[in-house]
Amino acid sequence: MDHNDNHPAKTRVEVNKRNYKKRRHILEFFIGLALIAAVCYSSYVYLRTKNAVDNTYDSNNHVQIKKGEFDGKKKFAVLLMGTDTGALDRKEKIGNTDTIIIAVVNPQKKRYTLMSVPRDTMAQMAGAEQFEIEKINAAYPIGGAKMAMNSVSELVNVPIKYYALVNMKGIMRLIRYVGGINVRPTLSFEYGGYIFKKGQLTHMGGGGALAYSRMRYDDPEGDYGRQKRQRQVITTLINKAVSLNTLPQLDSVLTSISGNVKTNLPFDALKQIAFNYRGSTKNVKNDYLHGHNATIDGASYQVQSTAELQRVSNYLRAELGLKPMTVNNNETYQNKRNKRHGFDFTNPATQDYNIYKDYMNQQDQQEEGEN
Repeated sequence: MDHNDNHPAKTRVEVNKRNYKKRRHILEFFIGLALIAAVCYSSYVYLRTKNAVDNTYDSNNHVQIKKGEFDGKKKFAVLLMGTDTGALDRKEKIGNTDTIIIAVVNPQKKRYTLMSVPRDTMAQMAGAEQFEIEKINAAYPIGGAKMAMNSVSELVNVPIKYYALVNMKGIMRLIRYVGGINVRPTLSFEYGGYIFKKGQLTHMGGGGALAYSRMRYDDPEGDYGRQKRQRQVITTLINKAVSLNTLPQLDSVLTSISGNVKTNLPFDALKQIAFNYRGSTKNVKNDYLHGHNATIDGASYQVQSTAELQRVSNYLRAELGLKPMTVNNNETYQNKRNKRHGFDFTNPATQDYNIYKDYMNQQDQQEEGEN
C-alpha cells in the first residue's frame, strides 16, 4: 500500500526534473541563438563600417600622423574640394573642383576659418612635368589631390597636407543624414525647380541645399556670391551636425556617404577631430581671395594681386601659429611682369594678362645662385 502510494510521487518529481531540464535547454538554445545573432550583426556593422572607411580613405596620399596631432589643442588646415560629379569611383566622370576652400581650425580661438579660392584663379600646376598655367580648379583632374594641395599651398604659401573631396551626391546625403538644414537665402532666385526668397528662413533638404549653393549666373556677385552661399551651407551643416551630436557616429556618417567622399585623413584621425574639436565649431570666419577679371590667351581667368595673396597668406599663417613670410611664387612673378607692361590691379575692367614662361628659368638661376 505504502509502496503504491510513493511511486506516483517519485514520478512527478522526475517529470518536474525532466521539464526543468527541457526548459533550461530551450532557454540556453535561445540565449546561444541571440549571442550568435549579436556576433553576426556586430561583424556585419564592423565590415560595413570598414568598407565605408576603405572607400573613403585615399591611401595614395597617405600622410604620417604624429601622436597627439589631433588632441584638440593643435591647429591644422584641410583643403576642402567639391566636384560637380555624381560618383567619385567613376574616373571618366571626375570633374573640375569648382569648390575650393582652405579650412583652418584654431582651437585656441575656438573658431575655424573657411577661405574660398575662386575656381578660375590663375595658378601654376605644382608638380607638373613642365611649366603649366591653368585655372586652379583644374589641378585635381590633372594631377589628383597631391597637385591640388600643392598648387593651393604654393599659391598662398601655407602648408596643406590634408584634404577632403566630396561630390554632389555626397553633399546631398550628408544634408539628408542630419534631417536637412535651415538657411536664410542671401538673395531671391529660382534654380533647379527650387524657389528661394531673400532673408526668409528656408528648410532645405539635400536637393534644395545643392541647388541653393550651385547657382552662379543669376547672382550679381557671380562666383563670389556662389562661394558665399557654399560657405553658408557648409557652416550650417556643421552646426546642425554638432547640435545633433552626430559627429561621434562617424562610422554611420561615412557609411551613408561612402563612395562619394575621398580624404587622406584616416578613420582614427577623423574620430579624434570629431571628438576633440567640437569647441572650435562655435565661431566661423568666412573670407575669400578677391581676384581681378583677366583674359589669358582668350580664356577668362581671375588673377590675384600680390597684395591680396600676401593678405590671405598672413591671415592663414597666423591662424596656424606660423610666422608671416613674403609670398614669392609664380603668381607674384607674373604680376610683376604684367604691371611693367601696363596691367592695373586698381582697374575693375577685364584686362589682358600675359604669362611669361621664363619664370622657370628665373627659378633655376636663383637656385644656382643659392648653391
